[in-house]
Amino acid sequence: MSYETLSFGRVTWTNVVRPIPADVQRLREDHPYFHPLDLEDLLSRIERPKIDEYDDYLFIVMHFPLWDRERRISKAAEVDFFIGAGYLVTVHDGELTPLNGLFEQVRHDSEARQEFMSGGAGYLLHIVIDRLVDYIFPMLYKVDAHIRDIEENLFVEDIRRTIQNISFVRRDIIALRRIIRPQLPIVFNLENVDRPFIREDLDVYFGDILDHLQKARDIVEDDAELIVSLADTNDALASHRINEVMRILTVISVIMLPLTLISGILGMNIPLPLPREHSSFWVIMGLMLLVSFAMLAYFRYRRWL
Repeated sequence: MSYETLSFGRVTWTNVVRPIPADVQRLREDHPYFHPLDLEDLLSRIERPKIDEYDDYLFIVMHFPLWDRERRISKAAEVDFFIGAGYLVTVHDGELTPLNGLFEQVRHDSEARQEFMSGGAGYLLHIVIDRLVDYIFPMLYKVDAHIRDIEENLFVEDIRRTIQNISFVRRDIIALRRIIRPQLPIVFNLENVDRPFIREDLDVYFGDILDHLQKARDIVEDDAELIVSLADTNDALASHRINEVMRILTVISVIMLPLTLISGILGMNIPLPLPREHSSFWVIMGLMLLVSFAMLAYFRYRRWL
């Protein structure tokens, strides 16, 4: 859908947004040494994060989280990289704001173009990945804010709403963990493996990105443990409230047993005391009330109420 190329000095940045077969064919013509399987992967939506190394270029697949407002979950947005001597190719769906903004900045700002592209294709790759990794942290801080809201309202909100909020946050944390973890080996590889088309002094820069990814992973792991603890606490509160309800219902049922027995006996079609007394109804009602109060007093004495 969009095939754009920027050049500065000896570096060329090609940005392909929502690729179609015609874009892949153009890449094949511009870079005939790209492996056909790598080009085929550009049109696939189920690629796992990976790094494929060839003699004169790298093919990298990375995923970054993107918030889905409708489903209330972070989904994986894929970015494919081709990097070689003097060129960088990025292929994506155009949904990642940092990548779109960086390309527009480089295209319209000559100073940014000189700053980001004068260091070579490897340095430009570092800038792109660094921007995308930094984009993760606002999403993680948003998850932290949701967890704090759950903590503050755990004892006051409706249990059903709390369970729903915990479930949404827990699902989002699982998605973030699944997205962030596979990126660590890729950046570790970029940091520790020397390649002729990536400057050796860039290992420090990729190491900084790796530190940020590890920090993001640690935040997700801490959030995962915390949300599990909150879920356990909420389950304990729900069980306690259910037990309270069951205790009240049990007390009511136990009190009704002798009253049912009295009414059953007096309803028998046999001669009984006070059959024709006008006050017999009130006597029986008084007896029932007396039994009820006696049982309530006993339950209170035993601290069951």
